[in-house]
Amino acid sequence: MTQTPHVPSTEPELAGIRNFRDLGGLPAADGRRVRPGVLFRSGHLAHATDTDAAFLDSLGLHTVFDFRNAADIALEGPDVELTGVRNVNIPLSDPADGSEFWRMVRDGGLDTLRSVLGQGRAADRMAESYRAMIVTRTAEHGRVLRTLADDSVPALMHCAAGKDRAGLSIAVTLLALGVPHEAVEADYLESNAPHRRYRVRRGDGTDADRSPEVSELLSPLFEARAAYLAAAFAAITETWGTTERYLAEGLGVDPLMRERLRELLLTD
Repeated sequence: MTQTPHVPSTEPELAGIRNFRDLGGLPAADGRRVRPGVLFRSGHLAHATDTDAAFLDSLGLHTVFDFRNAADIALEGPDVELTGVRNVNIPLSDPADGSEFWRMVRDGGLDTLRSVLGQGRAADRMAESYRAMIVTRTAEHGRVLRTLADDSVPALMHCAAGKDRAGLSIAVTLLALGVPHEAVEADYLESNAPHRRYRVRRGDGTDADRSPEVSELLSPLFEARAAYLAAAFAAITETWGTTERYLAEGLGVDPLMRERLRELLLTD
């Protein structure tokens, strides 16, 4: 019988930050677990309240990784300033990449949404984007791991919703720590909890879920789906053969660096 992975459930109530959680407790290499209080994930911090910011300050964060691109930051705003925290912006998507597509998502009429997103096309697009982020963003993911290994913890990783770009960066980090695929997936799917979900707003300011059909068409774009993460894992296997080769040859993470990451992020 496969044991259900332990996914930490304790988390604070944050008013202006969605999808925040501590990765502490996840099972990792050699029977160890991810150390609580050293690796966090969330959606963007641009709308953090004063109370939210005070909570983040209390974590003693060393580094905040922001995987948004310039267009995202222009739309949502820069992260709230935190005391003594180094902000590292590593865009995992290009501002122009898909700009017309996301404009359609915000403003397109129902017929347009049906033609572009219907019949599985939205889910296919998401799976392909996960594959592309694995294969084409090796320099960025390697930089994340090298930065972490250079005494940059506690660290928080986020993008816009904290689901896709941050989700993959967290997944890559967990793989380097020896966290099994099923535990990586279990944490990834936690982004679907109702209180964590990114609120989808249309260009007219209304919530997408006000229209059941619009909500159904857009849902593949804003859900964490096991098939998306599986596409990323498959890209690793197809391109490098094994996770070990992906980390070593794709990301440039040697055994000494992996051991350093484990010293910093794991506990017995």
